Amino acid sequence: MNKIDLQLSIDDTNLILEALGQLPFARVFQLIARVQEQARAQLAAADRAQAGGPERGE
Repeated sequence: MNKIDLQLSIDDTNLILEALGQLPFARVFQLIARVQEQARAQLAAADRAQAGGPERGE
């Protein structure tokens, strides 16, 4: 499967999730889960980088 990477603000991402929430759950629940999983991972990595954690090889 081909993939794309998107760069979105947190507000834009939340708006997309809100819009997806208006669609039938069975159709969008996996997509919502993937967006949330990737967002959590990226935000956690950013927090670790700011704190000087393992992301810097420590």
